[in-house]
Amino acid sequence: MPAEIQNFLVATDGSESAGRAVDVAAAMAKAAHGTLRILTVGESQTAPQQTDFTPFEGKKADLAERLLVEAQQRAGWTGVKPIKTLERWGDPTQAILDTIMEEKVDAIVIGRRGRGRLSGLLLGSVSQKLISLAPCAVIVVP
Repeated sequence: MPAEIQNFLVATDGSESAGRAVDVAAAMAKAAHGTLRILTVGESQTAPQQTDFTPFEGKKADLAERLLVEAQQRAGWTGVKPIKTLERWGDPTQAILDTIMEEKVDAIVIGRRGRGRLSGLLLGSVSQKLISLAPCAVIVVP
């Protein structure tokens, strides 16, 4: 018997691809009568960057909150409930993997940034890393 997929996580960075991932995740969660968690991850900065951006600390938190509110509204248009928002800081891949475990996620939906094949192979991408490392189903939305 196939495992039942009920708990969905979508990661957003505010990009168009992430917006499409929110749409797909919300539709899937609604169809499964499941839950949806929306996550955004702010990358940590080096010590010099932290010094440069100290006056903007509140603005970074505001941006993360705005991304979550926009994604929650977008997902809400599908009628899916409940929706939980999460904000993490650090390496995006690791933060997503940690959230998958903490929230007992059955499937993650993520957008593909569209950097191009060669650049993606050389630099690696969050979606490629998650496909290899995630302990749950990974759905990549173009």
